Amino acid sequence: MGLSKKDLSRKKANLKSRLAELEKKAKSDPLKKDKRLHEEIADLKKKIGAD
Repeated sequence: MGLSKKDLSRKKANLKSRLAELEKKAKSDPLKKDKRLHEEIADLKKKIGAD
């Protein structure tokens, strides 16, 4: 079964809040030394854009 509209909007909201949290951490790492952090941000942006 697919997800309901409410579940989809909740999932997208959770992704957006996680992305905002990670972007705050990324601002303190402008040289991208923490590759995992920046990869996760890119992955979340891709997931949000796909929805």
